[in-house]
Amino acid sequence: MKRVLTAISNAFSRVTGKNAGSQTVSEGARAVVSPRTSDYTPQATFDVKKCDLHRLEEGPPERVELTREQGLHYYRTMQTVRRMELKADQLYKQKIIRGFCHLYDGQEACAMGIEAAINPTDHVITAYRAHGYTYTRGGSVQKILAELTGRKGGIAKGKGGSMHMYAPNFYGGNGIVGAQVPLGAGIALACKYQGNGQVCVALYGDGAANQGQIFESFNMAALWKLPCIFVCENNKYGMGTSVERSSASTDYFRRGDFVPGLRVDGMDVLCVREATKFAADHCRAGKGPILMELQTYRYHGHSMSDPGVGYRTREEVQEVRSKSDPITMLKDRMLSNSMAAVEEFKEIDTEIRKEIEEAALFATTDPEPALDDLCSHIFHNEPPLEVRGTNPWSKLQSIS
Repeated sequence: MKRVLTAISNAFSRVTGKNAGSQTVSEGARAVVSPRTSDYTPQATFDVKKCDLHRLEEGPPERVELTREQGLHYYRTMQTVRRMELKADQLYKQKIIRGFCHLYDGQEACAMGIEAAINPTDHVITAYRAHGYTYTRGGSVQKILAELTGRKGGIAKGKGGSMHMYAPNFYGGNGIVGAQVPLGAGIALACKYQGNGQVCVALYGDGAANQGQIFESFNMAALWKLPCIFVCENNKYGMGTSVERSSASTDYFRRGDFVPGLRVDGMDVLCVREATKFAADHCRAGKGPILMELQTYRYHGHSMSDPGVGYRTREEVQEVRSKSDPITMLKDRMLSNSMAAVEEFKEIDTEIRKEIEEAALFATTDPEPALDDLCSHIFHNEPPLEVRGTNPWSKLQSIS
């Protein structure tokens, strides 16, 4: 019996590096049982890429803090957006989703980083690649997918589709290239007029960066010192065209001239978060607008009609996936700092996949909106007076 106990003690010591009588549990032994929350690192500090500055004496910090709760929330949100977009891709190829559809996978750090840095009462308006922002602003996966399939349970009651989704203080994807930017400036004007301390984030892509209305918005915002954060999501390609072929200057963060600017690593959620905090503080201090260029990347083509490999190589896309993926980057940071366990991420992934599948089932079985509802919800309050013979839908009742 004594020999058996000695053998057990020696084996324990070899595995754990501890004496069998020790009260300290080793890392190797801890892996055998489910870790407790107290076993994780509750907070860690990380280095992020320095932002390039325009007309600014100082920029966002290069060392940032992340709590375990924040990290898990960011991971879950970005992974949900990723899986949602992959499901949308599948439904489109099955011809269940029709029409326009612009996917956001690869750019999740932009939406999550911005949302993590502003308040729910602040305002966001973007272009037609809007699914990610619809989710981070409070929309559900079920309602977003149902909108894509044109069902009455969709976030815009099935009548908006991919490019026209809305949520609280989120003024949608907008189908006209660049047209959302002056609208965002108008929202910022309302914030200043009301004196509520709120800001508006107006987003556009590198393909829209050469639109004249964007420069007009810069000018008005600078003149009136509007609390507007102009954000160029530079994913390096427009519809089949690289930024080098479409822009004489690809320093989009300098395009505002008298508007200060930041160029940010848009694949790092922490870098985006800190830059957006800096920009929001700038606006709230009454210093006027600021411009951010988020250097990011989309994995899909521009839209579903664009395979995305005719003007860039598959190797390029794979290199970004392997070296700069925003979700993998955050996950690796947390694992290397003992802020979470691999099993924990697997459990989150399983929950997300289940949520996506349930949402897709709803999006394919929920009924389409009735024809009688075609003219409803167009006007915020009372519909305009009817003029006989001028309205082709005069037999339909419009309710708000």
